[in-house]
Parts: sequence; structure tokens; C-alpha cells
Amino acid sequence: MHSTGLTVVWFLVIIALIPLSLWMLKRSGVVTGTAPGVTATVKPVSQFNLGPGQKVVTVEVGSGDQRTWLVLGVTAQSINTLHTMAPQADVPVASAGPATAFASLLRRTGASSSGDKQG
Repeated sequence: MHSTGLTVVWFLVIIALIPLSLWMLKRSGVVTGTAPGVTATVKPVSQFNLGPGQKVVTVEVGSGDQRTWLVLGVTAQSINTLHTMAPQADVPVASAGPATAFASLLRRTGASSSGDKQG
């Protein structure tokens, strides 16, 4: 009986150590490849969908004066560098694409038509 109870206790200890070990790995930076306290140096800038599973993505790599923008072609099978350039000014939200322009136009039209119905 004593042996069974001890086995159950050790089983519960090991099960409790699994999430703790994963948390420690994440904190240490071993999993992400960065040291503790260092922020990731890859930041997405923009994305344009070309079709199912195909897109053009712009990412910023590096930090400070070492920043570079990479224009990447992304498919389900591969990621290819299409162009490398110096970082540009922040991309305004209005130029994000036709969907954003359409959404703002729809909001304005919906607001003006709802005002007409009440008046």
C-alpha cells in the first residue's frame, strides 16, 4: 500500500513539473533564440494577400541603425526574399488597401443614411 501511495505522489510531482519546465524554457530564451530581457528584432510591417496561400509580406529586421525592411513572397511551401530596402516612415492606416478604404466609405455612408431615416 505504501508503495502505491508513493508512486501516485511521484506521478503528480512529475505532472506538475511539466508546465513549470515549459515556463522556465520560455523565460530563458532557449526556445525563442533570444536572451532574457532582449526583445525580438523581427516586426511585421504590412501584408498583401495575392491569392489562396500566397501573400507578399514586409517585415522589419534588426534594431536601431541596423534596421532593414525585407519584402518577402510567402507561399505554403516557401518564403523568398523579393527585395531589401531601408526602413520607410510609418505606413498610414488609410493606405493599407482597398478593403480599408471600402470599410471607411461604408461607415460614412451608413452613418449618413441612418441620419436620413430618423430625420
